[in-house]
Amino acid sequence: MKVLVSIMLVCWLTGSFAVVAQPAPYSKDVLSKIQQVEQHLASYVNRTPDDKDWTLQERMSYYKIHGLSIAVVHNYQIEWAKAYGWADTAQLDHRTAHPVTTETRFQAGSISKSLNSMGVLALVQAKKIDLYADINNYLTTWKFPYDSVSKGRKINTANLLSHTAGLTIHGFPGYGINKAIPTLPEVLNGQKPANTQAVRSAFEPGLKYQYSGGGTTISQLMVMDVTHQPYDQYMWERVLKPMGMVNSSYTQPPVNDNTLATGYWASGSEVPGKHHIYPEQAAAGLWTTPTDLGRYIIETQLAYQGKSSKVLSQQTTRLRLTPYVDSSAALGVFIVKKGADTYFSHSGSDMGFLSLYYGSLTGGNGVVIMVNSQNGAILDELANSVATVYNWNGFYKPILKQSVALPETVLESYVGEYQGDLGKNIVTRAGNQLLYRWTNGNTAKIFPETEARFFFKDSDGQLEFIRDASGKVVGRNMTAGGKTTEARKVK
Repeated sequence: MKVLVSIMLVCWLTGSFAVVAQPAPYSKDVLSKIQQVEQHLASYVNRTPDDKDWTLQERMSYYKIHGLSIAVVHNYQIEWAKAYGWADTAQLDHRTAHPVTTETRFQAGSISKSLNSMGVLALVQAKKIDLYADINNYLTTWKFPYDSVSKGRKINTANLLSHTAGLTIHGFPGYGINKAIPTLPEVLNGQKPANTQAVRSAFEPGLKYQYSGGGTTISQLMVMDVTHQPYDQYMWERVLKPMGMVNSSYTQPPVNDNTLATGYWASGSEVPGKHHIYPEQAAAGLWTTPTDLGRYIIETQLAYQGKSSKVLSQQTTRLRLTPYVDSSAALGVFIVKKGADTYFSHSGSDMGFLSLYYGSLTGGNGVVIMVNSQNGAILDELANSVATVYNWNGFYKPILKQSVALPETVLESYVGEYQGDLGKNIVTRAGNQLLYRWTNGNTAKIFPETEARFFFKDSDGQLEFIRDASGKVVGRNMTAGGKTTEARKVK
């Protein structure tokens, strides 16, 4: 694989922008494609007729993103990889900051779940776990406490991997560098020093999809109980090393070396301690690079066709990429139909880090993007540019939207706090502009399409505000990724 190391040296303190590039052994055609990708970032949906494409430099500056790394898969090979900006800006004013390279490791967040599913399914393939049997058959150091909510139905491993186990705990915030780290049973029981509630049944298993990092954490403990190995050791030996993912590790806390990127909040300020620690390794603990994840994409694509079996056979790979109960949630991945092609995909979010990958089931195409920032809209924008430049048929189909003007009284009626199952969201107003803030603190502008319906320009989300019979705003519905969530207005 040919690797381009090109570093955009961005000084946020002075606003200056410089590019320092080492000579790259790429063809003129590939170099041309790289340049095109860098110049045609675009919103995934909800573009207005006047919107123009952005450059990567413009969007990194706009989102206050210090560092970004990307790898592009074409024809079952990593055609190019490139890094931009800073892995750490601590000494930026002294010109000794740590730049991002293609070997800089980022926290992968929930992309960890994709590789975890390979590790679990390797045990299924070896007949050490029955994919459809009660998980308590394999848990020895802790047992799931079934209650009346599960209605007598048992959770199986396929439920855990596809988020159809009916379990609580969407995700994990991790732990600061100097905080006490809980054991997995403490995490699962919600016991101190764990900072999340117990993982328990919200409804009976197999009923429907509900994302649960808690369920993934149960699968981590299953791996440890079945193999009698530390989770990171098993994953290295059985999954990462066989695929050549030499710059990847589930070890938590990570080995502290100069390959680690520092995490930054949406404001651009540093996460205290540079990153959080995740004992929930399977759900959020992978440190990796886009190049290594590109190797994972390629191995999955080849195994799907029966042309490789470094970790899983063709039969097991196809099972892994088949939705279970839900129409899009497969085992550790989401199956996405875009135009004429189908992709396996996952995104990731840890404190100060965001990431995204797509891999086509056929054709050998893919992209991996990682940033050390909480501002994630650039991930889809850059993926859209890759899809456009590489002619991924039907991948990028923006929906044109036109914003309408609303009276300030109507806008003001939507201002407030909205409580949903995944946390509290806040709507604020700055003049004639409404702003929407998620639970993690990320904020985005929302634009009115009608009096009640609003859209985002930076993502595919749409909001509809709900009024009661008297005209009072009582809630909102958000639709994104084909799924709708509800929240009631509480303030």
